[in-house]
Amino acid sequence: MSITVYVPIDSSALSLGAEKVAKAIAAEAETRGVAINLVRNGSRGLFWLEPLVEVETSKGRIAYGPVQAKDVPALFDADFLKGGQHALSLGPTEEIPYLKNQERLTNARVGITDPVSLDDYLTHEGYRGLKNALKLAPADIVKQVTDSGLRGRGGAAFPTGIKWNTVLNAPADQKYIVCNADEGDSGTFSDRMIMEGDPFVLIEGMTIAGLAVGATQGYIYLRVEYPHAYKNLNAAIAAAYKAGYLGKSILGSGKAFDLEVRLGAGAYVCGEETALLESLEGKRGLVRFKPPLPAIEGLFGKPTVINNVISLASVPIILDKGGDYYRDFGMGRSRGTLPIQLAGNIKRPGLIEKAFGVTLREILYDYGGGSATGRPIRAVQVGGPLGAFMPESQFDTPLDYEAFAALWAVLGHGGIVVFDDTVDMAHMARYAMEFCAEESCGKCTPCRIGSTRGVEVLDKIIGDEQRVAQLALLRDLSDTMLNGSLCALGGMTPYPVLSALNHFPEDFGAAKTEQAA
Repeated sequence: MSITVYVPIDSSALSLGAEKVAKAIAAEAETRGVAINLVRNGSRGLFWLEPLVEVETSKGRIAYGPVQAKDVPALFDADFLKGGQHALSLGPTEEIPYLKNQERLTNARVGITDPVSLDDYLTHEGYRGLKNALKLAPADIVKQVTDSGLRGRGGAAFPTGIKWNTVLNAPADQKYIVCNADEGDSGTFSDRMIMEGDPFVLIEGMTIAGLAVGATQGYIYLRVEYPHAYKNLNAAIAAAYKAGYLGKSILGSGKAFDLEVRLGAGAYVCGEETALLESLEGKRGLVRFKPPLPAIEGLFGKPTVINNVISLASVPIILDKGGDYYRDFGMGRSRGTLPIQLAGNIKRPGLIEKAFGVTLREILYDYGGGSATGRPIRAVQVGGPLGAFMPESQFDTPLDYEAFAALWAVLGHGGIVVFDDTVDMAHMARYAMEFCAEESCGKCTPCRIGSTRGVEVLDKIIGDEQRVAQLALLRDLSDTMLNGSLCALGGMTPYPVLSALNHFPEDFGAAKTEQAA
């Protein structure tokens, strides 16, 4: 009887040597005449332990990490195939505190199953949500999603049920489901982990969305920089078609849903929903004026549901266990869980799925273990490159959309990037303006011109050139961008700029200027 060994095929693990480790384990087993079943799973999201090798034993999975190819002979010598002790032993995987204390709903199968095995997906409660949805009327599916309290996980946090209901009630001969998989924010990777580690859950969520609103065609708009996700998504879609979970009659129900993956060309602005639709139609990725909303006139002028990967991947468990089950997690109007992505200067980076309400400090220290350098954490940026910088005095803020909004911050996609006390916040503000200038689609003046002028102003502040006047100009310029831009790229760039200035004025020479004045 062969022993099952798991080695991740997730791109983060591959970048740390997982492919070499897998080959070394297969070769060593063959040399020793040991039969093993090598499964390439997704990553558990404990990046400092990657490549994380797991072995199936009578006591459950036993973990070892971080494993390099050179460690493999010694692991065999230590009888790791039976859970033997070794310097890299981590004990039962599920008992590792970083994992044990999470509430994994959306990522429940990531790291556990073979991502492209439909049988594995079905064995681990896959497609139960779709089977329930097939028994319901469209309005009842939408009601379950509405009752769950699910809000868009892409950043806007708009209630998903309201968006779906708008499309449901929009008369049209054709409707679409579009998945925004253009995950381009720095420090974010939860979309990628789902698409690489459990692509079927996204496919199931989109199929349920199609049944709910009467859409028969879906598109996953994927950034070209995710080749492993592209491969796994297409393999999973092919398997779903073959087994009747996609196509002209889903599981013989007579209800149709087709799905395909389209690659974007790498423009950040195509993460904005209307620019994405333009790109999907084969045009240059320019932001559209709103109204009309995409729910009324979206892809090819038809009613369209556009949701983020995590939003759609959260739907199957809602239809499986009910909206009330999902709503019981979280706090206030932020219901369910959020896959939090911890990156930057942090000792234990990775993915942490928790119910809303956990504090930044708990994430940074209980999970993250503090900074990688051992120095004090001075600031975090939450919500991607357009998110506000938050100082240590705000680390007790619970992860909750409204609590963050009250501090003029955003939770966004749940990405947290950590900086220790050596960071220069004036340079971080300049980076935000430069990022906007580089990525602007150019359609509106506040974003196109404002960001370029913003870089020039920040250069003068950093160079101590007319600092008092330039600081006033920076605030005035930020106000124009905030209130005059067409979309969130120009409209939110002032968040990192002004939060850096407000919380860390000494880095801009503001204190010095005030004394001089």
